[in-house]
Amino acid sequence: MRVLWFANTPCNADEYFNSELRGTGGWLKALDIELQEHVELHIAFYSKYNAEPFRYKKTTYYPIFMKKTFLSKTYEWVTNHVIFKEHLDIYLKIIDHVKPDIIHVHGTENPFGYIIEKINVPVVISIQGIITTYYHKYFTGFGRKYLYINNFRNKKLLGILQNYSKKYKFFYKMMIREKEILSRCKYIIGRTDWDYYTTRILAPNSKYYHVDEILRKSFYDNAGKWQPHNRNKLVVFTTTGPSFYKGLETACQALWELQNIGIDVEWRFAGIQESDLIVRVVKKYLGTKYYGKGIKYLGSLNEKELVEQLLDADVYVMPSHIENSPNSLCEAQMLGLPCVATHAGGTKSILNEGNILIQDGDPWAMAGAITNLISKTNLNFKNKIKINEETFKRHDKNKIIKNLVDTYLQIIKNE
Repeated sequence: MRVLWFANTPCNADEYFNSELRGTGGWLKALDIELQEHVELHIAFYSKYNAEPFRYKKTTYYPIFMKKTFLSKTYEWVTNHVIFKEHLDIYLKIIDHVKPDIIHVHGTENPFGYIIEKINVPVVISIQGIITTYYHKYFTGFGRKYLYINNFRNKKLLGILQNYSKKYKFFYKMMIREKEILSRCKYIIGRTDWDYYTTRILAPNSKYYHVDEILRKSFYDNAGKWQPHNRNKLVVFTTTGPSFYKGLETACQALWELQNIGIDVEWRFAGIQESDLIVRVVKKYLGTKYYGKGIKYLGSLNEKELVEQLLDADVYVMPSHIENSPNSLCEAQMLGLPCVATHAGGTKSILNEGNILIQDGDPWAMAGAITNLISKTNLNFKNKIKINEETFKRHDKNKIIKNLVDTYLQIIKNE
């Protein structure tokens, strides 16, 4: 079976370009490596490298290079430009060259799904996040009114916030594009109740298939290796990003609440730097409740660094106001960490029994859930084994690959 992916990341091609993949996208690389043993796999992706198609290991890659001049970048910034169908001819040329039996589009963030209306090959779209809902939740935690009115006199901060306003408008155009594509989509792959319910509205004529996600190799290699730490300081860890809807303000206030009752806490955030706008906004928003001494911003971590940081933590917390099935939470559970997560999007579908689910935006419940977990940590090893079994079952590589290949075959048969 010949399978063509359109992906948001270079997958395993990062090694070919000797460009380490940091932050998001590692799970697609892991899936690339596993699936190439079972199908003839081809992957198209936007690339910063101007390269011809190439074969690396057992996958053939098609970099889509778009050279951007200063003028084109300025135009895109001024107009909040979002690609709709401008590159459709490039996608169609790749499809004509590959002649796939099925096309798998990963995510709705890019315009790849417009191929549906131009070809007869079956196309399935995997749901990652859903832009329509993310747009709706974009300013959750602060409120747009606070961000623009309360910072109006701070001209430097206002200028940066205006840039965020442009990103909000950019999200709006992405939402329009996503709705157009999903309305034409016949086949959806998802993995949570949330993405199932949401696509019943946004893609009402689609058939839904449940396929879980493979995690990165290091998390299988270190599965269940987390152990409680015997120290006076509590270390909390979060993998996140510099967006308003990621819940940084909730986590920072929860940290203050913990410090306020006498618990010495160090909260480490991967994916955020001290210089990021979100940090400045949270500092201003929380005022005296921002306990900077207890916070460490680690920036973007690679796979090895992330595992090391997680194993050194006492608790993992996912504070977002909207997610689907965050791989960061799955990775923490795979290592065996006690976890607290907000009830946001699809997190309820992936949080194992024994961990704690709380309402998003509630720093008091978040702080209380953390204290509850650490008080029980040393007593919970039997429960930990049960939790790990749930995680192993959900992320079993062989099961996921079989499920995905069977899904491809069913879709091809339906056509």
